[in-house]
Amino acid sequence: MATRTPRIHAPALLYFDAVRRAGSIREAARRLNIASSAVNRQILKLEEEVGVPLFDRLTGGLKLTAAGEVIAHHVTTVIRDLERASSVLDALQGLETGHVEVATLEGLCHRVLPSALAEVRARHARLSIGIGIMETSRIPAAIIEGDVHLGLAFEVRRQPELRQIAMVRLKLGAVMLPGSALARRPFATLRDCLDQPLILPKMNFANRDQLHPLFFQSKLRERGQYEAGSIEMMRQLVLSGAGTAFMTRAGLETALERGELVHVPLHHQGRPVHSELGLYARADTALPVAAEAVATEIGKAMAACATADKGG
Repeated sequence: MATRTPRIHAPALLYFDAVRRAGSIREAARRLNIASSAVNRQILKLEEEVGVPLFDRLTGGLKLTAAGEVIAHHVTTVIRDLERASSVLDALQGLETGHVEVATLEGLCHRVLPSALAEVRARHARLSIGIGIMETSRIPAAIIEGDVHLGLAFEVRRQPELRQIAMVRLKLGAVMLPGSALARRPFATLRDCLDQPLILPKMNFANRDQLHPLFFQSKLRERGQYEAGSIEMMRQLVLSGAGTAFMTRAGLETALERGELVHVPLHHQGRPVHSELGLYARADTALPVAAEAVATEIGKAMAACATADKGG
């Protein structure tokens, strides 16, 4: 994570964290822009102080030992606290500097995040922000391990290490061309959609986990003619007339507003199906001031998305 960390703690901890992330001393040294020997010396010093090896030296690189995992948790907390202290000091001086890392999904980069970042830029022009695109399953670990400050994703499993900052529920629906037979319906079931080929999200989508029990309970075969691991790919397939896809409106906003596509809410057993979109941070450390500012604007953009979803 490219962030300014004040050097008020033992260099060994900062070097340890860099090696943990990089998986090798040489790569950590390159990222830190210092000599490999200096990094290695600090790691050896730390291992000597702890009294046990912190890394297993493997052919493919370095891997944390059990003791290393314990130290990694401590170091991540320390660095987060240092970032928090630094951002508070900046705020006291009337500054709004800082760097924030966010992990999210492809579909949320079409409208939700750009809207939030536009507000961040208007209010906090000196902040820098990194956006990483990940699979839903990888985002909790990225937050817990300290690789990112914030994670924005659908259907994240509750964990004690995660704190939910904001949450909205968006309608899962069938996405089709305006001329489709179901396009004017107020809602549709899975069975209603079988007259067209199905375009299903691949398993890297949280929505696929949601659809699985719906197919099973409807006694339908969970098999699409197409399966895609990208919102953009599913959108293009529907636009080409390949079939009906299943997703929320997130990532489809422009096509829906232009009338190129129609989103028909999916119902199951008489009730609408919703997907929970949440914004998350680590539970055991306070966010830096910069990350709090970004989280506030993301929360507002999420609320706007939910409002549009209700009217869609």
